[in-house]
This record gives sequence, C-alpha cells and structure tokens, in this order.
Amino acid sequence: MKAVSPAAVERGLFTLPRGRLVFCPDPTQAEGDLFERAITGAAVAQLWHAPQSLVVPASYKRFAQLAQVSQQFADAGCPVFLRKSGGGLVPQGPGIINLSLAYPLARTLGDAAEGVYQQLCGLLIHALENLGVTTGLQAVAGSFCDGRFNLACGKGSAARKIAGTAQYWHAIPRQTDDGPRRHVVLAHAVLLVDCDLALAHRYANQFEAALGSGRDYQASKTVSVAQMLPASETEVWNKVIDALTEHITKERIFT
Repeated sequence: MKAVSPAAVERGLFTLPRGRLVFCPDPTQAEGDLFERAITGAAVAQLWHAPQSLVVPASYKRFAQLAQVSQQFADAGCPVFLRKSGGGLVPQGPGIINLSLAYPLARTLGDAAEGVYQQLCGLLIHALENLGVTTGLQAVAGSFCDGRFNLACGKGSAARKIAGTAQYWHAIPRQTDDGPRRHVVLAHAVLLVDCDLALAHRYANQFEAALGSGRDYQASKTVSVAQMLPASETEVWNKVIDALTEHITKERIFT
C-alpha cells in the first residue's frame, strides 16, 4: 500500500494514493482501502470505474426473487452487487467514473452531512465548469437513485441528472471516551461521462421489473458529459479525469 505524503496530511490536502484511475471489478469493494488510510488521519481520494453492473442497497433483500434475478442478470453480462448502505439502484459500467473521498471528521452526521455533500458537489461542479459544462444541485424525478444532491444540467422540468452522490460514515475503532466521537466519512459520486445511457436504463428497468418493485427510470432524465459537449470534442474520458484530478489535489479536507 503506497504511503500518503506526510506533507499532504499536514496541509489537509487530498491525495490519490492509488493513482489517477483504477478499475474495480467489484464496485462494493472500491472504497475499503480508502477507509483504512483515512483512519490514520489522511484525506484520500480515488477515481475508479467498474464493469457493466448494477449496485443495489441492502434493502433489496426484501424481494424474494433477488438471488434468482441477480443470477439471471449475471449470466447475461450484468452482475448485481449488494451494498451495505441505503439509497437506490445505481448503474455502473463503461463510460462511468466514480469519485470517492475519505477523511476523518470529529463532527456529528446531523451537523456535517450537508457540508460533506457541498464539498463533493462543489469539486465536481468546478471540474465540469472547466470543461464548459454547467451544472447545479437539483433533484430529478424519474432518474435513478434520485436526491436533492444530484448534479444536474438544466433547471426545473428540463433538468437532467449527470451525477449522483452519497455519503457513508464509519466510526473510527478503539476510540477513548474523553473527546468528540470521530468518524471516517466516505463521500461518493457517480459521474456519467460517456456511457450508453439507453443500455444502463434497459438493464436497470428490466431488473426492477423482474423483482416487481414498481420502479421505473427514464433515460431522458439523465445526460452524460459527452452529450453536453460539442460533437467534435474528443478524448472526453481523459479530459474529465484530468479536470477531476486537478481539482482533487487542490481540495482541502472538510472540517
């Protein structure tokens, strides 16, 4: 495990200890390494991508057909992964970049959750702005895993989701009782860069239909970075990685 720079820790800056971009065959295991580093006091980040798949929360265990349907989708080339956290179904696959931030925080969830989201979304907003893509925070009804800390292009009924966000808190083990409770915050964003939105929604809607969940997602409520740029734009994937990397390494830990 590559060590995090002591100077970066001292300045409270985020680092990318595993490099600019990593591939994670199992998206539910992508952040474990970050948690271990953040326990030591580091502010760490990772850009990562995963194979064509669906990630669903533990609440989906209530569907009796989950195991059978998941196996059918795995056999069809779209494995289903079960995560411990809440929220809704999230697609993964080619053309989707994930950003994960991990850092220690001695505040309460109720006090700090909105600030955690604001920092994560602000980083994405500024990076996309550099590419000429204007975004803002907005819920987008009909999109997957909808929430008020979506990143969207457009406003009102014309808004289309370009990124979804989430955060998870884990108590740091072996703490004493003589100070504020400390946690590691894992803040995560899923950015639609240059993906096949129709395919992602087809898998997602077929999966929900097979479970009988009643959920339906609209591809028209989402948009990719590539779709927001001129058709002549090339190397979109690499340009997004460059922009995100630049802003990550200038970002200071949220306190």
